[in-house]
Amino acid sequence: MIQLMFIVILSEMALILAFLFRTPFRKLVILGLDQIKRGRGPIVVKTVAGTVLVALMTSVYSIIKIKNSRIDKAAIVSPTDQVLMVKHLLEATLMGCFLFLALMIDRLHHYIRELRIRRKSMEAIKKQNRGSEDGKASSLDEIKALENEIATLRTRLKQLESEIETKTKDVHTAESNVLALRKQSEGFLLEYDRLLEENQNLKNQLKSLDRKMSRSGSKKDS
Repeated sequence: MIQLMFIVILSEMALILAFLFRTPFRKLVILGLDQIKRGRGPIVVKTVAGTVLVALMTSVYSIIKIKNSRIDKAAIVSPTDQVLMVKHLLEATLMGCFLFLALMIDRLHHYIRELRIRRKSMEAIKKQNRGSEDGKASSLDEIKALENEIATLRTRLKQLESEIETKTKDVHTAESNVLALRKQSEGFLLEYDRLLEENQNLKNQLKSLDRKMSRSGSKKDS
């Protein structure tokens, strides 16, 4: 059993060293421990740890029993008792080291896993911050483009207002010209009517003169 405990303790020390350095073996160890902690793995580990703890308590009890027997007898401990005491002491020490190193491996694995989760969350937060910064930059570009578009529309609006003002002035000028032309046409119509009346009067006068002349000619012939 002592040889087995030495092998187990050396294996635990190798696992702890693997945790301390970033190597491909470290990833394999972490994956292996992740698999062990799933399913029935924790129950098996707790059962083994409980068995080792019971054996440790038994060894400690045997050491205390040998010491008490020596005190009661007030005699020198026999070589057999010394060998048994050293054996139990070595076993208790090895089992205590085994439990301590197992606890250390469990805590190191837990902290490394928490560290990996924290790193992933930090990377996700950094990506979100970068995405928000990119979104802010794009939104700023969009705002600048909208401001430029608004400025262009304002200048175009001013141009249209000035054009509307000029067109309105032209319309008013055209309306005034139309009124003037209407007045002129009305004057021309009145003048035309007057000329027609004068022409008619002249025709009537000419007709009356022709009649008089024709009458006077007829009297001379008779």
